[in-house]
Amino acid sequence: MMAISTKTTDHSRKFKDFGDFLSTPGYALLPFKFHRISEEKEVLVNEIGDFLVTPSGTAARIVAREVNPENPSDLELYADLIANFFISPSPLPDLIEVLATRYRTKKSFLDYFTSLHIFVISLRCEHTCHYCQVSRVTTDKNRFDMSQFHIDEGIAMMMKSPNPRVTMEFQGGEALLAFENIVYAVEKTKMEADKHGKHVTYVVCTNLALLSDEMVQYFYANNILVSTSLDGPAFIHNKNRHKANANSHQLVIDGIHKCREILGEENVSALVTTTTLSLEYPEEIVDEYVRLGFHNIFLRPISPYGFATRNTNKNKYETARFLDFYKKALARIIQYNIEGYFIREDYASIILKKILTPFPVGYVDLQSPAGLITNVIVFNYDGSIYASDEARMLAEMNDQTFKLGTLGENTYEEIFYGGKAAALSEVMVNESLPGCSECAFQSYCGADPVFNHTTQGDLIGHRPTSSFCQRNMEIIRYLIETMDRNKEIEKIFRSWITDRS
Repeated sequence: MMAISTKTTDHSRKFKDFGDFLSTPGYALLPFKFHRISEEKEVLVNEIGDFLVTPSGTAARIVAREVNPENPSDLELYADLIANFFISPSPLPDLIEVLATRYRTKKSFLDYFTSLHIFVISLRCEHTCHYCQVSRVTTDKNRFDMSQFHIDEGIAMMMKSPNPRVTMEFQGGEALLAFENIVYAVEKTKMEADKHGKHVTYVVCTNLALLSDEMVQYFYANNILVSTSLDGPAFIHNKNRHKANANSHQLVIDGIHKCREILGEENVSALVTTTTLSLEYPEEIVDEYVRLGFHNIFLRPISPYGFATRNTNKNKYETARFLDFYKKALARIIQYNIEGYFIREDYASIILKKILTPFPVGYVDLQSPAGLITNVIVFNYDGSIYASDEARMLAEMNDQTFKLGTLGENTYEEIFYGGKAAALSEVMVNESLPGCSECAFQSYCGADPVFNHTTQGDLIGHRPTSSFCQRNMEIIRYLIETMDRNKEIEKIFRSWITDRS
């Protein structure tokens, strides 16, 4: 029998002794991670999202205790590392309470629990968008409208949210096909909000093709916001968002103008969905938004749900192609800002707020814990309750993994604190997910178990092959590298995260 040596060496040990991290002279290490952003530079990021861009190899020098404040070339770096909680003169920083307060601030989106309540008021739609994520049905099928019973039950559940400020968002299909149900829901909610002391924000998501003067006046009287879809110039929009015997692009433009005239420019927003066709025209899409007077644009990739999965020639593309599109569009947006026209890209703005400020963001996809349940809940037209809008889209593909219950059958406690919610909570925190736990961009990103399940068949997901991970890591890296390279662009980016509408 061969004898097995029990002798260990420095080369075979996986971890150093605990004492090595406490007794090393010079300074103590605080938790931080790093990522190379270019051949010459790397970024250091600590637990609260503070970052420093440094020459490549700096992280190794810090860990080896080679940063010496008595060396004039290291003095500024040493001061920055101390001030930004990367290292400490003692194992326990003197300002540990400041660090804790800032961490709590980053996670304060959890303080009041669920805010966004989506009511799928109808699954009917008169458009035939080839990327439709909810598998809409034709306009004559009234059984796909939400019943008043389910509307009432959804409102009652919304009123039980501990959040004093909630949003009631009407989606479809095409929500305006069930306009009378929107009116019913708003009037009912106004009465219930008075009883429960809630402040309610109302949003209608619509393609605007069916918009009437009566509808706009009702929106105005009730402070209802309008969100629509605009995929760019007519030759792109009409291809993406087809409406039989009609010019979908002209209808949405007319609707935007009508809504702005009555509701005000700040109360009308639009979203881009990027198809294969869109990828060829990044500058033209941005130009169209500027032509129409928009001051923000949200560049988002196609989602892998509903009809979008059936039209692969029009909707499926590599992440690298989207990133190329995104960077070209972002360059166009930046150029407009340099020339004096303020317009921001919303996805970049969300990430930049996480990078440059101590404050949380309300965007579900970039939260940890993930925003499903804790930030958003969806009441489907048939009374089914889902953990997020994407979970509802997945259900239309006959996958009920993220169904939490049914309106009128399950209590608030069963939905929000039941077994399904508890199970999901275990995969909603990127600080504990493999591949995320050691990522330098962890505090700027989020967890998305619905996307992981849909694309990889696993709630946790596999980061090296995840398009969610690939896309976010590159956008975050690119934004940091761009700010470091060009201070004028950094000023532009900082202007995007102010309260300017």
